[in-house]
Amino acid sequence: MTLADHNKQARQAMDKAVEAVRREFSTVRTGRATTSLLDQVKVDAYGSEMPLNQVANVAAPEPKLLTVQPWDKTLLKAVEKAILASDLGLTPSNDGNLIRIPLPALTEERRRELVKVVHKFAEEGRVAIRHARTEAIGRIKKTEHVSEDEKKHAEKDAQKLHDDHLKQVEEAVKSKEAEIMEV
Repeated sequence: MTLADHNKQARQAMDKAVEAVRREFSTVRTGRATTSLLDQVKVDAYGSEMPLNQVANVAAPEPKLLTVQPWDKTLLKAVEKAILASDLGLTPSNDGNLIRIPLPALTEERRRELVKVVHKFAEEGRVAIRHARTEAIGRIKKTEHVSEDEKKHAEKDAQKLHDDHLKQVEEAVKSKEAEIMEV
């Protein structure tokens, strides 16, 4: 493999880490209703744990309301139970056809807890980015038939990739934090 290939691999790994952080952030509740809020909810259906979006239609008809309509009406109770069991702090109401989930206003304390969760996700992303850089530099150092100057240049490129991706994570954290703290 060439030095450029090592950095290309590192870039791909770092891009995946940033994308994973953004995906995790989308599951953190803010003041607005978003269907991705329920992505982590697993429903006990047909003898196995299934993601909610595979057994029901999830919608956000209003800024402070989510609706869940199971495709199979017999799953209404199981869906309601799964939402209650999730640690999202939501209280669903079942009318026999549709489950309505009003989003209560976030308290200051809950907002701070959510910011801590966001920072935890961000740190996991940073660790993955650092790991990709470390692996790339390790592979670069082991590359044969390449001058030391070229290796040093490739290592600097890997470091620059690392710095750029950490900046992307920081921007995502600031954006999500502002979204959470917005009253």
